[in-house]
Amino acid sequence: MDEKLKNVVLEHSDDIVKMWLEEIDTHKKNDYTSTISEEMFESTNREFVNVIFSSIEKKGLSSDLDDFSERLINLGWPLSYLTDGMQVFRRVVTGYILQQSEKIDSDYFSKVLREVDDWVDPIINRLVNEYSGSWEHIVSLQRVALQELSAPLIPVMENITIMPLIGTIDTERAKQIMENLLDGVIKHNAEVVLIDITGVPVVDTMVAHHIIQAAEAVRLIGSQCILVGIRPEIAQTIVNLGIDLGKFPTKSSLRKGFQTALELTNRRIEETQNNDKDIERLIDSLDRE
Repeated sequence: MDEKLKNVVLEHSDDIVKMWLEEIDTHKKNDYTSTISEEMFESTNREFVNVIFSSIEKKGLSSDLDDFSERLINLGWPLSYLTDGMQVFRRVVTGYILQQSEKIDSDYFSKVLREVDDWVDPIINRLVNEYSGSWEHIVSLQRVALQELSAPLIPVMENITIMPLIGTIDTERAKQIMENLLDGVIKHNAEVVLIDITGVPVVDTMVAHHIIQAAEAVRLIGSQCILVGIRPEIAQTIVNLGIDLGKFPTKSSLRKGFQTALELTNRRIEETQNNDKDIERLIDSLDRE
């Protein structure tokens, strides 16, 4: 910034800050900051304006700006708070400089606007880039976490695993299901995999095709799939679409599918009858202990 204009800004920084805080405060009642406490709002505003002035005093953008924006991101403040604040600051500074001038012509007016823009615009760009980078990083981490949760393979018993599917299945998610399924079958040495589609709202031709592909891939590595969670409306849809699911067993519920999985791994569920006298003796022995 031009040294003369810079001195005007720094010498009257208290007045400029006061004007800026007053105008910012008028937005609080009706916008996103209305739920923020007065103390937090005031302290944040003062820190914000101090960071802005430090950029002109240090003749360049400092790490203070990055630290400040990072704290706001972690606190969940929107980017619009920073951009709106900077636009208000631009108007306040420009208006104040012009008020201090004895003579204002078009050249001087253009010069003031240009000098203030050269000061404010880099700060806005830095804040936007910092926010964008942080949000992209957060979104990337969330995407990875969602991918891991979108198709989990859960070992429930030796050689038996379950993959519960919830929500819509698109091409990208189908690819993730296939990868998790094959990796999990090998990792857990699964002989039988139960694919539970109880939570899948719609099973159309594409979804059925992806499921058949997954089952076929599992079969090729020596395991077997059982499709469970076939609701009546899903069964009717599959029949109407002419989809052939005859290559692997299907069951209406997870319980029935699990019973079939036990049979395929040479196991079964047996009911046991407890002897009342044995139970009484066990209780008596526990009481004596």
